[in-house]
Amino acid sequence: MNSIITGATKGIGLAIAKALAKENINLAICSRNKEDLLSVKEALLRINPTIKVFISVADCSLRADVIRFAMEAEQELGPFQVIVNNAGLFLPGNILDEPENALQKQLDLNLIAGYELYRYFGKKLMAARSGHIFNICSAASKNVVVNAGSYSVTKFAQLGLNHVMREEMKAHQVKVTAILPGSTLTNSWAGTTVPPQKFVLPEDVAEAVINCLKMSAGANVDELIIQTATGEI
Repeated sequence: MNSIITGATKGIGLAIAKALAKENINLAICSRNKEDLLSVKEALLRINPTIKVFISVADCSLRADVIRFAMEAEQELGPFQVIVNNAGLFLPGNILDEPENALQKQLDLNLIAGYELYRYFGKKLMAARSGHIFNICSAASKNVVVNAGSYSVTKFAQLGLNHVMREEMKAHQVKVTAILPGSTLTNSWAGTTVPPQKFVLPEDVAEAVINCLKMSAGANVDELIIQTATGEI
């Protein structure tokens, strides 16, 4: 089995890549940083030396890079069964005060990257009548985050895209799952004084992906919200 993951060298994406490696799933991952990719590839092969890991330097905010990544990964590994749209960008600020291009930057990464991967792989999954698409959304896809106006807009849109994918794919036995984590301990929280036990961990999200993948052919998790236990952040 093959999986393609955007934004897989840090945080949630990295945790998902490691979890999939443990399940003997070949991986295609991308990042803008070649050194990070090489380091992660080495770590994944230490976890499971029997899998194949394809890496590509790509900026997922650029349509051409997303499509090139998908094409090269497919040429290297063959057909893909698991698509993980994980790459994302969080720029804090309210809409009235944020920089002029804040919305577009977040749209390009939080929404359009997943849209382009779906357009590339969707009909291939339909023809195979199998596969699973995961969209790593956010709790902000349901509830507006204070001081994150445009981010919330893009995450609402990403969840909407997930719902469209689900409706288009379900007649073809292709599963689509939205995972909506709350405050997750990633680099976005670097320097915080909040204790780690107050957060959702990237590994929690990764475990959710694995559990969804392991369900019977007739079962699909349409939407999964993972919130902090205390609700304090």
